[in-house]
Amino acid sequence: MKKLFPVYLLVMYFSMFIWSSIHPADSAVWRIEALTSLVPIVILIGLFLKGIRLSNLAYVLCFVFPFMHIIGAHYTFANVPFDWFNDWIGSSRNMYDRVAHLTVGFYSFAIVEIFLQYKLVNRRWIAYLFAFFFIISLAAVYELFEWWYAVSMNPEAGIEVLGSQGDIWDAQKDILMDTIGAIVGVVLFFFFEKNRSN
Repeated sequence: MKKLFPVYLLVMYFSMFIWSSIHPADSAVWRIEALTSLVPIVILIGLFLKGIRLSNLAYVLCFVFPFMHIIGAHYTFANVPFDWFNDWIGSSRNMYDRVAHLTVGFYSFAIVEIFLQYKLVNRRWIAYLFAFFFIISLAAVYELFEWWYAVSMNPEAGIEVLGSQGDIWDAQKDILMDTIGAIVGVVLFFFFEKNRSN
């Protein structure tokens, strides 16, 4: 069961991928967002095939973003039915995109785990800092990609891909959410490892 756990998550993801591809709200948006959701999946599969195994908690955290992203691909991020959450926090803006960005940071957990499990660094704090700064860098690069796509490839779909909903500080807030997620990931790993060693 434990060894097959990532396979179950993969089956769930591809089931959602197929669902998402059926009558998406915007086909152009779906194509770019679906492709984006596949990137971490391909990386995880590559690591798995190379014999690099993660804990089940790491796999769960790694799959949250692709799950959320493929749902966002189906509806477009600004239009995902997320009223229950928006009402709960008292926001008139659809916050699905912000929450999805938070989950990007969860990859810091897996990064620290890989660095320590395979002894890629001599100091534990280096693994934590690397994971944290890697997520921040990745967040910035992704915002640049969104901007490039919006102005160069398909301006109409680009607005939906950006998901800014009129917020001029959307990119900065998205990076902040990625950063908060990275903090959550490394803190989770710290307590996870502490409990596992006891």
